[in-house]
Amino acid sequence: MSNADLHLPPLPRPRSGLPLPLFLLQPLLARVVRRIAAENPRMFNRLGPWVGCDYIIDPVDMPIVLHLRPDPDAPLMRALSRRRLPDHVARISGRFLDLLELVDADLDGDALFFSRDLVIEGNTEAVVSLRNALDDIDGSIAARVADMHGAPGRAALAGLRRMAEKKKVKKQ
Repeated sequence: MSNADLHLPPLPRPRSGLPLPLFLLQPLLARVVRRIAAENPRMFNRLGPWVGCDYIIDPVDMPIVLHLRPDPDAPLMRALSRRRLPDHVARISGRFLDLLELVDADLDGDALFFSRDLVIEGNTEAVVSLRNALDDIDGSIAARVADMHGAPGRAALAGLRRMAEKKKVKKQ
């Protein structure tokens, strides 16, 4: 049954801006980073001196950035306005779908970097250490996060993956 069958107005199209206030995202992001850290304590060994350092993950096509601090005792991930960034060791910038595929291990970070679809500012050694730590996680991080949110999470990830696949086809 569609909205027309129910005589409901059409759903609004997504806006270019983030529809939720940042404070609503914080508990979700905190839960995700705590779960990933708890399930993968060995990944912190790969960070070496960069454990507890601050990273900015910048999806350039979104109105927010993510502040990540991989710390086994107090992992942190939160959404921030672009206007007030904390001190950080590195900033990793790219389109949201590229960053998602990078975390999902579907894209080669080196290829993204050399094609200039991924920009790294700051300490590249810290970024390589973070990448190595994430590579130590078995399976897809994105799928784990989606599973944390049940059927709606899996459906959202499937939709994002379809969008990424369409983007790849258009590039070819």
